[in-house]
Amino acid sequence: MAYVPRLKEEYTGRIKAALTEEFGYKNVMQVPKLQKIVLSKGVGAAVTDKKLIEHAVDELTKITGQRAISTISKKDVASFKLRKGMPIGAKVTLRGNKMYEFLDRLVTASLPRVRDFRGVKSNGFDGRGNYNLGITEQIIFPEIDIDKINKISGMDITFVTSANTDKEAKSLLNELGLPFKKN
Repeated sequence: MAYVPRLKEEYTGRIKAALTEEFGYKNVMQVPKLQKIVLSKGVGAAVTDKKLIEHAVDELTKITGQRAISTISKKDVASFKLRKGMPIGAKVTLRGNKMYEFLDRLVTASLPRVRDFRGVKSNGFDGRGNYNLGITEQIIFPEIDIDKINKISGMDITFVTSANTDKEAKSLLNELGLPFKKN
């Protein structure tokens, strides 16, 4: 018997039924699901110091358990002393079991470590059922050793769902355990 993450099991069991009841789907394939989670980190100071990109890739790899890649600039920006093809950030895309494992760790271990945490804002939806969340400090993740970081930096986490509307996506993410603020 293969290992199945806790949230994936919960999705196939309880969450699909709850969403079908709430929105009245006629077909099981209409129920929205989480397709991927993308973590990205921009490193603006990497124009002058190339080692910062390696640190960013290393941190994202530790956080997710999957090798991160460096992102490169697509065009020249003279005011930032940026040339086309220079590395300016890092990103990692999670799918399948690793995605559910990361979401579980994010909700149960990392977000509660944020100072004065009262929930995530619910205005990060893009109109097509995807949600963006900004993290201001990478030290909220237990995988990061505070003594070994050179600079506190943030990152963006994008949840890509198959939902058609923001309401459906919010319901899905709420059922998966993402703690939204109460208005």
